[in-house]
Amino acid sequence: MGQRAALLLSELLLLLLLLTASRTLLAVSFPEDIVPLDVVDAHFARRYPVFRGRPSGNESQHRLDFQLMTKIQDTLFIAGRDQVYLVSLRESYRNEIIPYRVRFSPQADECHNFIKVLVPRNDDLVFICGTNGFNPMCRYYRLDNLEFDGEEINGLARCPFDSKQTNVALFAEGKLYSATVADFQASDSVIYRSMGDGSALRTIKYDSKWLKEPHFLHAAEYGNYVYFFYREIAVEHSNLGKVVYSRVARICKNDVGGSQRVLEKHWTSFVKARLNCSVPGESFFYFDVLQSITDIISINGVPSVVGVFTTQMNSIPGSAVCAFSMADIEKVFWGRFKEQKTPDSVWTPFPEEKLPKPRPGCCAGHGPAASFKSSVEFPDDTLQFIKSHPLMDTAVPSIGDEPWFTKTRVRYRLTALAVDNEAGPHKNYTVVFIGAESGIVLKVLAKTSSVSLNDSLLLEEIDVFNRAK
Repeated sequence: MGQRAALLLSELLLLLLLLTASRTLLAVSFPEDIVPLDVVDAHFARRYPVFRGRPSGNESQHRLDFQLMTKIQDTLFIAGRDQVYLVSLRESYRNEIIPYRVRFSPQADECHNFIKVLVPRNDDLVFICGTNGFNPMCRYYRLDNLEFDGEEINGLARCPFDSKQTNVALFAEGKLYSATVADFQASDSVIYRSMGDGSALRTIKYDSKWLKEPHFLHAAEYGNYVYFFYREIAVEHSNLGKVVYSRVARICKNDVGGSQRVLEKHWTSFVKARLNCSVPGESFFYFDVLQSITDIISINGVPSVVGVFTTQMNSIPGSAVCAFSMADIEKVFWGRFKEQKTPDSVWTPFPEEKLPKPRPGCCAGHGPAASFKSSVEFPDDTLQFIKSHPLMDTAVPSIGDEPWFTKTRVRYRLTALAVDNEAGPHKNYTVVFIGAESGIVLKVLAKTSSVSLNDSLLLEEIDVFNRAK
């Protein structure tokens, strides 16, 4: 072979290597959908038991209209239309379902009593609220005998008016924290605290910097705070139309509101931040729409939450599972605030050195506000700042800075998840069950200690939607 031919061959080989490398880099820039190790079709899934409720008396069976599900002690509570079902987790559900009427059952579908709040008050009582024909009402029931306890309670700002409106609720230190809408038109979204000692507190009414068309998904108590997870219209990108962002908001449990001059009967500690679930690269690919999120669980010994996110509704379908540590969430809330100087200006970070003291968003008696016995004592400039600057500048990064799992080559979106963080014989694995809008359930073994997304395993794809049932 001549010298010229050898040189040409070496150049061709180099070009081939470069093309191969570029294709490899391109391939790893966005993960491929993982192939399931096993597929369970709808025919096999027919043998799975199905919960469809149970008729009362001589009535024909009606739709369950599932609203929420929660576990209290050894019992699973399933809230639907007009009824709450109790399923024993110790015995077969076929013998343990105890349906009971909470309210009346009128003819018009929208006038039924859709159970939207079901939270334990303590070891003896459960707090239940329903839409009650667009007139939300609440009751306490005893856990030992399911008997009504006390008087009916107005459900305003504790329960939505309509079954399609979202809400969350929990009791923390004897007080009810609820996130819902406080009017029939659903124009007044609110995060509200009531019951227990002290006056009721809420978010500012009709202030889009605080809440803008939120879709509430979960609330959790952690340390000195109560956290709310939701999605909403992003005010910081209003020039791009109705872009949805996922949020985490935080309020202090010892917040008693502001002074008579500023934020009286309103939160003085409400702050919120974006949750960043994205595939990294030169141009990040974002999964902005939070669909479902877990309670605070331990991932490798780290308190964390795990959520399923999707692309915007007018975008191509895509879904991802991301985890966030509570430490990273806390770090963002101690970071810089975001501000918009005029209604037409862009949002920019607020200079840290110009922050009033004590630091806005802090809890009285703790940290920078340790010298203040109550939030009522906060100076006006601190209260005015948090009133107009509830949004943090930095988004909360996901653990590993990338999703645990993605699904982008299908026409459906993933919308629900549950996590077993103690799976396996030695309880050292994390398994994620993910539900899709198509009736598919994915069982994923998450490689939580790895930084490579492709290390997660899709164990099973189960078609659980049986049209025959």
